[in-house]
Amino acid sequence: MKKETLDALVKQFETRDFIKDDPIQIPHRFTNAKDIEIAAFISALFAYGNRKAFIAKLDFLFNLMNNKPYEFIKEYRNRDFQGIKYRFASADDVKEVLRILSLLYRTSSLKELFASEYERNNSVIGMLDGVINYFYENADRKIVSHGFYHLLPSPSNQGAMKRMNMFMRWVVRKSCVDFGLWDFIQKSELLIPLDVHSGRTAREMGLLKRKANDFKAVMELTSNLKDLDAEDPVKYDFALFGYGVSRK
Repeated sequence: MKKETLDALVKQFETRDFIKDDPIQIPHRFTNAKDIEIAAFISALFAYGNRKAFIAKLDFLFNLMNNKPYEFIKEYRNRDFQGIKYRFASADDVKEVLRILSLLYRTSSLKELFASEYERNNSVIGMLDGVINYFYENADRKIVSHGFYHLLPSPSNQGAMKRMNMFMRWVVRKSCVDFGLWDFIQKSELLIPLDVHSGRTAREMGLLKRKANDFKAVMELTSNLKDLDAEDPVKYDFALFGYGVSRK
């Protein structure tokens, strides 16, 4: 498929109207940078399975926070939250994520954590590995189940890391949809958030040959998208995902 066609699809789907059906609608409820990055991070972790189901769960979770995520995380106390579990993740798994975020925000922030890991590793994949390890190292292994590790998958498992790459798109790119909060990394370095919809569309368009939706496929597809736009390859996430879902 020609670059002109893909660029036209980006213009079609990267609009304010995209927000209302996407998990990015949650962080768009806030204006404070720390509220946005916390809401974006949590929303990305939950963004799997049925879209209506996980958005409903996020609504429930942020209502528990009184829609003040930064204040909630700073003052977090381990309480008996009812209904906080989601699919593979138990209530304890979710509470561990919130507790570790609270630990982080006592002295730092998500932005500072990601930035320090990027500086230390000098690569996106190394950065993600360092961030995930921070959560693993601070987790109470007597409490967490496999659901905790599903919320926070490790790059060492060679998965697509779709939700983390989507989160990075949200906070690094600047558009009517994405926030552009973080400037320590260039949008040209971002990796495509690959899932079933975007992978299927990419293969039909001749942009991806690898059959599995794994990390090697992410690198192959990102490389091919850089041939179309070296400065902003992940803008085509809108074209691939939007076109795939709209046809479904």
